[in-house]
Amino acid sequence: MSRTILITGATAGIGKACAERFAEVGDNIIITGRRKERLASLKEDLEKKYSIKVLTLCFDVQNREDVFKFIDGMPEEWKQIDVLINNAGLALGRDLFNEANIDDWDTMLQTNVNGLLYASRAVLPYMISRNKGHIINMGSVAGKEIYEKGNVYCVSKAAVEAISHSMRVDLLKHRIKVTAIHPGAADTEFAEVRFKGDKEMASKTYIGYKPLSAKDIADTIFYTASLPDNVCINDLVITCLSQADALHFYKNP
Repeated sequence: MSRTILITGATAGIGKACAERFAEVGDNIIITGRRKERLASLKEDLEKKYSIKVLTLCFDVQNREDVFKFIDGMPEEWKQIDVLINNAGLALGRDLFNEANIDDWDTMLQTNVNGLLYASRAVLPYMISRNKGHIINMGSVAGKEIYEKGNVYCVSKAAVEAISHSMRVDLLKHRIKVTAIHPGAADTEFAEVRFKGDKEMASKTYIGYKPLSAKDIADTIFYTASLPDNVCINDLVITCLSQADALHFYKNP
């Protein structure tokens, strides 16, 4: 029986890979993002390739009113959401705390923390009414250990870990699973966004080792969402073989 999966930030990277992975098994997908053209293109590709149904919602998770308006405004048949993947997020800048751009701080906190809260709060009434559901929050190894020039990005991902734990406790009586996924280095648009379009700087991020791919992480997310009803993976850290944690890498000379 097909499920309904809602994925925020689905226009690229891990979000897009998740949409493809769940579509492969016949799940119907709700994809959200800020880039309307990319949403439309992904919808067309998924429906054509996998013969599933796809609903697109174009909004920015930073905008609380839009999050609730679009999710509450979905057709009734789409509101039976089985899995919410809170994937929308970003890092901006790699600067010392005293030199960082405060606008970057605001954007990271609004997206990585508030956006996750808004989407979860909007979806939860539909899960609670069915006494089932699974929320998967995208954290980071940066939420596990603080590194130099990571400051507010690390803070935002540490918040994701705390929020996930809080959700898990409060939602026990509703039989809703909550999983936090904490990836290490992954070759997506992440670095390019962090360095604000500087492709040369972004490309240096992965020199000397093979990072994770978006598909690697999507496969892991799919696994956590496909376990028996009584099994929940609470907290999962995933890195490439060359990375031990947020601080330690082995790079080829």
